[in-house]
Amino acid sequence: MRLETHYLQHLAAGYDRGAVLEELMQQYGGDLWRFAYFLTKRADAADDVVQEVFLAVYEQMYAFRGESSVRGWLLAMTRNKSYSYLKTAFVRKVTLMDIMDFGSTSPSAENELLFREDVRQLWDSVKELPLKFREVLILDYHYGMSIKDMALLLRLSEGTVKSRSHRAKGKLARLLKAAKGVDRI
Repeated sequence: MRLETHYLQHLAAGYDRGAVLEELMQQYGGDLWRFAYFLTKRADAADDVVQEVFLAVYEQMYAFRGESSVRGWLLAMTRNKSYSYLKTAFVRKVTLMDIMDFGSTSPSAENELLFREDVRQLWDSVKELPLKFREVLILDYHYGMSIKDMALLLRLSEGTVKSRSHRAKGKLARLLKAAKGVDRI
């Protein structure tokens, strides 16, 4: 909440938009990239989406009305830009093979954690879910958003968010069972 207050004070005092943008990028850039990645399933698309989000923030900085948190505002913009990307003709009609060589560079501590076998299997299973289920799980578990905040961000009723969350967890459990070849998780 401190950053939201700080952000609003910057805007009210007429501070340099570049300084405000830089602060927002440092604070939220990683979260927005991860959210875009799990919606688009592509690292290069997540890069583009987050760049578009911050360009839009720079241009529309004064449009923030404070009806939600700054984080919620940025996540909503990221969701909208990700959906726009997924609707483009390029994405619908062209499938490119992603070639990534993680062995050529030394992995960061975060990458080592993410690529442990169990964690990787979990995230791979999450990425297999339909988009409407993926986003609810990511917002719930990764961002710790409440049902009410998710409903506001996704522009859905709280009941719909609860239903999607329940169905997403069931589908994820079945995917993990199938991947591990076990009867119970």
